[in-house]
Amino acid sequence: MRPKMLTLLLTGAVLWGCSPKAETPADTKTGDTGAKTTATTGAKVTIGLSQCNLGEPWRVQMNTDIEEAAKRHPEITLIERDAQNKSETQQSQVREFIQQKVDLIIISPKESRPLTRPVEEAMDAGIPVIVLDRKIEGDKYTCFIGGDNVKIGTEVGKYMVKLLGGKGDVVELKGLMTSTPGQDRHKGFLEGIKGSQIKVVFEADCKWLEPDAQREMKSALSTHPQIDAVYGHNDPSAHGAYKATEQEGKGREKLIKFIGIDSLPTEGVKYVKDGLLSATFQYPTGGGDAIENALKILKKEKVEKNITLGTRLFTKDNVDKGGDAL
Repeated sequence: MRPKMLTLLLTGAVLWGCSPKAETPADTKTGDTGAKTTATTGAKVTIGLSQCNLGEPWRVQMNTDIEEAAKRHPEITLIERDAQNKSETQQSQVREFIQQKVDLIIISPKESRPLTRPVEEAMDAGIPVIVLDRKIEGDKYTCFIGGDNVKIGTEVGKYMVKLLGGKGDVVELKGLMTSTPGQDRHKGFLEGIKGSQIKVVFEADCKWLEPDAQREMKSALSTHPQIDAVYGHNDPSAHGAYKATEQEGKGREKLIKFIGIDSLPTEGVKYVKDGLLSATFQYPTGGGDAIENALKILKKEKVEKNITLGTRLFTKDNVDKGGDAL
C-alpha cells in the first residue's frame, strides 16, 4: 500500500522516512522507558500510526480522532499505515517505523502475541510506544489506552438479565477471539449473567465483521426456534444479526432483543434511535487521548502506564440525552 502521510508542519520540508529532531545535546534516548526527550516545547516530531485495519467503522473513527487531535499541534507529522487485518503486515510496519527513527509509535494491534515482539524492539530502540484498544503480552510498552472490556461485557450481561427477566436463550456473536477485547467481552458477559437462567445456545467468532455476523446468525436462526436476545461484541455484529433475522421473513426481529458495543453516532447510537438495537454500550476510540499522551511522553512528563476509558449505555429511553455513564 502506498504510505499515507498527514503533514501538519507550518514551515520547512520533511524528508520522507526521517524523523525531524531538535538539534540539541538535550535530545537523548532512555532505553529503560523507551522515551525520548525533545529539547523545546513545540519541537518537530514524527509519530508513526499503525492501525490493524480500516475495514471497521470504529477503527476509521479512531484514525479520524487521532488526525483531528494531531491537527491541533502543527509540530506533529503523522505517518499512517493500514495493516489490512494482517498481523505480519503490522509487524513490518512497526519495524519500518523503527528504521525511520520516528519519535513515537501509536499502534492498535490486530492480535496480542504477534505484535508483542515488534513493540519490544521499538522500546529497545528508544522509541516510546502507545498501545491502543488491544493489549500486547507483557508490559514492555510506554502506555496502554483502552476501555475496560471486562466491565463492558459484565454490564451487557447485567442489562440482558434485567431485559429478559433473568431467563432466556441467547446468541453471542463474538469479536476476534485471539484479541484481548474479544476475550474480555466474553469473560465479562459470562460474569454478568452468572446466577441467572440465561443460557448461551449459539456462539461464533465473527471477527468483528458484519457479514460474518449475518452469516452466523442465519445458522443460529435455522437451528434454534427460540432465541430471546443477541449479544454482538460490536455494533456491526448486532446489526448483522438484526438484518439476518429480518431477512428470514418470519418477524422474529420484532421479538428478539439485539445488544451491541461501540456506540458510534452513525452506527450503534443510530440503530438504537431507529429501534433496531435495544442497547449499545460505548467503547471510546482513545484517539484524542493518544495524541495528548504522546506529547506528554515526548516532553518527559509523567503518564499513567495504563489508562482506562469510561463507557456509557444508550437505550431508547436515554439516547436523546447522550446516554448514561456507567
